[in-house]
Amino acid sequence: MGLDQPPRIRPRAAADLPALGRVLEQQQPHTGYPQSWPLRYPVEQFIARRGELGAWVATLDDDPAPIGHVSVTAPAHGANSGADHRLEASPEVEGWVAGTGLPVEQLAAVSVLYVDHTVSGRGVGRALLDTAVGFIRSSGRTPVLDVVQETTRAVRLYRRSGWQVVGEARPWWLPADHLPVLLMALPDGVDGVEATDLIGGSVDGAQARTTK
Repeated sequence: MGLDQPPRIRPRAAADLPALGRVLEQQQPHTGYPQSWPLRYPVEQFIARRGELGAWVATLDDDPAPIGHVSVTAPAHGANSGADHRLEASPEVEGWVAGTGLPVEQLAAVSVLYVDHTVSGRGVGRALLDTAVGFIRSSGRTPVLDVVQETTRAVRLYRRSGWQVVGEARPWWLPADHLPVLLMALPDGVDGVEATDLIGGSVDGAQARTTK
C-alpha cells in the first residue's frame, strides 16, 4: 500500500462494508475501539447505522480498498446506538441537548471514526474528521462527539482544536470501571481539526472515541 500521496476521501458504498469490517477488526487490538469486542451483532450493522446523514471512507494512492471510515448521524435516530440499542432517550443525546442549549434537530454526531492502524501518521483520520465536520457545518448543524476520559491525550487534542466539553454521560457500552465519557461540541467558526493525526478513533494510538 503506497503512502506517498495524501488520503482520498469518497462516499462509502455498500461494497465497502466487508473491507471496512476487516479494518475494524484488525485495528481493535491496537486502539481498543470498539470497547465491546467481539460485537454481539454483524459488524456491518455497527458501521452502517440508522439515522446516517452521510458516510465516507479513505483510500491511499491508487488502491481502492478503504483504510478508514467516518459517518455523521442524526442523534435522534440512533447515532450512538449500534445495532440493538435506540438512542432517543440516551444519556449522550440528553447531555448534548442540555449542554449546548440546542434542540436535537440542530445537532449532528461524528460517528464510527476509525483508521487502519498501519497507516498512522498519514493524516487519514484528520482528513476523515475534517470531512465530517465540513458536512455538518454545511447542513447548518452543530458537530458533537464523545470521548473516553481515560484517553487523556485525545481529550487534550480535542480541547486544543476548539471542541468544548458540554457534559458527561455513561453510555451502555462503557465499562463499569471507566469514568463517564466527555460530551463535546464544536462552536461555530472552529474547524475542530488540529495538525495531529487521528487513527482508529485515536490520536497516534490514544483512543479518542467518537460515538460508538
